[in-house]
Amino acid sequence: MDDVTGDPREPGEGGRVYPAGWEADVVLRDGTTTHIRPIVPTDAPALQAFHVAQSDRSTYLRFFASLARLSDRDLERFTNVDHDSRVALIAVTADDEIIGVARYDRIGADEAEVAFNIADTHHGRGLGSVLLEHLAAAARERGVRRFMADVLPQNGRMIAVFRDAGYAVRQSIEDGVVSVEFDLDPTDRSLAVMADREHRAEARSVQGLLTARAVVVVASTASRPGSMEDLLARRVLANLVAGSDDVELHVVGLDLAAGTGTAGSGAPQRWRAIADIPGPVDLAVLAVPAAESVDAVHALARLGVRGVVVLSAGFAETGPDGLALQRALLRTAHAAGMRVVGPGSYGLLATVDGRTLNASLAVNPPPPGTLGLFCQSAPMAVSMLASVRRRHLGLAQFVSAGNRADVSGNDLMQFWRDDDATQVVGLYLESIGNPRKFSRVARRLASVKPVVVVTAGRSGHVVPPGHAVRTTYAPRRTLEEVMRQSGVIRVENTHQMLEVAQLLMHQPLPRGRRAAVLASSASMASLVSEAAVAAGLVVGTQVAILAEDASEEVIDSTVARVYSDVDVDVVVAVHMPIVGQADDRVGRALAREAAGSDRATVACLPGLHGATPELTAADATGRSWTIPAYTTPEDAVLALGQAARYAAWRSADQGERVHPVGVDTRAARRAVAGWLEGTRPGVTVDLDAAQTAQLLGFVGVDVLEAVPVWSADEAVAAARRIGWPVALKTTVPALRHRADLGGVRLDVHDEAEMRADVVQVLALAAPHVPAPGSAPLEVQSMAPHGAACVVRTAEDPLIGPVLSFGLAGDASDLLGDISYAVPPLTDVDVAELVRTARAAPRLFGYRGLPPLDVAALEDIIARVSVLADDLPELRSLEINPVVVAERGAVLLGAHARLAQADRADGSRRALPS
Repeated sequence: MDDVTGDPREPGEGGRVYPAGWEADVVLRDGTTTHIRPIVPTDAPALQAFHVAQSDRSTYLRFFASLARLSDRDLERFTNVDHDSRVALIAVTADDEIIGVARYDRIGADEAEVAFNIADTHHGRGLGSVLLEHLAAAARERGVRRFMADVLPQNGRMIAVFRDAGYAVRQSIEDGVVSVEFDLDPTDRSLAVMADREHRAEARSVQGLLTARAVVVVASTASRPGSMEDLLARRVLANLVAGSDDVELHVVGLDLAAGTGTAGSGAPQRWRAIADIPGPVDLAVLAVPAAESVDAVHALARLGVRGVVVLSAGFAETGPDGLALQRALLRTAHAAGMRVVGPGSYGLLATVDGRTLNASLAVNPPPPGTLGLFCQSAPMAVSMLASVRRRHLGLAQFVSAGNRADVSGNDLMQFWRDDDATQVVGLYLESIGNPRKFSRVARRLASVKPVVVVTAGRSGHVVPPGHAVRTTYAPRRTLEEVMRQSGVIRVENTHQMLEVAQLLMHQPLPRGRRAAVLASSASMASLVSEAAVAAGLVVGTQVAILAEDASEEVIDSTVARVYSDVDVDVVVAVHMPIVGQADDRVGRALAREAAGSDRATVACLPGLHGATPELTAADATGRSWTIPAYTTPEDAVLALGQAARYAAWRSADQGERVHPVGVDTRAARRAVAGWLEGTRPGVTVDLDAAQTAQLLGFVGVDVLEAVPVWSADEAVAAARRIGWPVALKTTVPALRHRADLGGVRLDVHDEAEMRADVVQVLALAAPHVPAPGSAPLEVQSMAPHGAACVVRTAEDPLIGPVLSFGLAGDASDLLGDISYAVPPLTDVDVAELVRTARAAPRLFGYRGLPPLDVAALEDIIARVSVLADDLPELRSLEINPVVVAERGAVLLGAHARLAQADRADGSRRALPS
């Protein structure tokens, strides 16, 4: 959160400049939005108006006395703050009306007294909770680590805000006043509370969009007939009219005589201006030139609109001016309580309780069903919806986010987590604005519903025009790891996404990977078996041949025998007659046996694709099951393999978040604040060896001391102090830690050997570039023999902390044998990180060698992951090498680099802005 020099608002009290980074748009408990910002002196009239509007009870609970008006002195004190020792945040509406105030005054080096005041008319919206989150984040940034407050006993609502936030609240009462205090360092419970509140608020905001009962289409009177904006407005209005009759429709700026709208209960009401609409209105659809969008949204505020779908283009994709316009649109909408879908959206489509809301450009949408779909650009929406229709799949909801300026896939996943109508989720993501949040939200959703994801490009390094996304420098495999940790099913394209989705929609999750193959010939069975194994399935002897001239009795008995085998988890049926027509009997027999068998089944039969009645049958309870049909066997087994992997992930133990004993990240934060004091944002600070060792010591990780030396005499003296035998190492980067290249000499036993080794190592290092400011050599006590490993962390601008592991040497340096993980990690994540490296077998008793102490290695990785997760200032850390022995693991070298924190996913809820 950067302070901004030259902000038009005054800093006040000669303190810090206005902290623009503390401004944020937030979603409240009721799904609406508001704007939070630091208070400034010009807010005095608004603060007085806020105070006067409060009830006597609210004023008494805040000030412990009746106070009809704030004095000039109070207004001066409350609005002139230094944004450091005295901080105040306010929640404001689109007209800058104050609806909530939170402030702290420092009363000690790291302690502050807090007070809150929420407008009487806005109680119950979660303002107090979200203001506490933001005030605590600001306080931590300024070095405050503890809040305290004096509260009257009857102010139970305020006491509950503190307690319900998940902090460990300490409470006492004296002279009729309740004193509460709590530490601000996030706890598991406070983070869980924040995530749960975020989930409920964002889910409710999306629900408000998808269940709208009153919709207004806003066009521009300046748009010529046949222009893009005119076509967009007419298309979406026609689709809304064609939807359910109980959706109340309004239209502004469009001449209905030109062909839109017919008589009837679903006919739209035409208005000359937004100001003429009586309201309330739930949803607005904008098809106006970009330059008119901000004024239109501001005019919609009085109607109580929950969300606005912006179909028009001309925003961030056009360059800096368009990006500024897009941000102005967001600020206006959020301050007025609205979410924004778009710009450049294809619209949204939902069926709720039999009522269809088609606020999209899709003329012939898919029928209602259980699939939730999200995509971004409008052109992709066209082909995706067409493909859904061709497969005869039913749609629960569809949202196109366009530039994804506000509403994103994360918001939809929050909604789908609780929506019983949605059973399978599909996401086409052209960019991911907040991968850490994506991982957190997707993991929660994938634990109960399948999530199938396509990303535009496998690396996440390509950002489409119009998408305001931070740059990422993380390796390409990092995004794959984010997806894997999340439990989502990642596929290559939308075709595969829908192939997998149709299986998950209509069949049970696979119980395992043991596959039976039913084919029309031995050669086909062999090909299908090979494809199934390549897709991750296991094919044994469960292969049945069903000749195309088989009788109905043979068909029925063969199919029944396949499904009666207790060693079969899934069934792949491929029946391709080479003469004659397709045999409906095969499809009927398959559907009948598969229904209720608890064996996921896929089929490849001539003329069938998607969900068809020919492959549908009811089980004993009357529930209908459909075997999805595929064009090729490869598509069928790929979908089945993906479903089996997801089922295995969902049933596996996901572990518990790691909490190593003896970790003191609070002390680490204090030390880091001292090392960074006076540095500007973006400037990195390299820690020396002692500082790095101190930093790691805060999380219980010890680094074996290395003594820098410049000569043979110093090397001998250091070895005598440490105790023979020792290791001698060069500090030249090209040879550092490389015993195989001669840069490390081990088991140096005496002075003569040391002096000879010094000469040789210095001669070897001479052609190479030395490490700046470092002694040429280091002397270190000998570590136990074992496998040398490398553990690294890096703070990526987009993803946040990225942890990597590999075995030291050519395996990681040349072959790229490195595994990645994104904290926070569970114990299972840590174990998988170690075992994912291809050279990992060396740790577990390779070729008769004794197994090494992997548990000690995992403990180090867990501690480092906590450090990286809790300290966004830790720009990079390299521990090289970690020698894993038969007993224990020893760190021989470490280097850390710091910078001011700039993490996208912080400890406060905030919308894109």
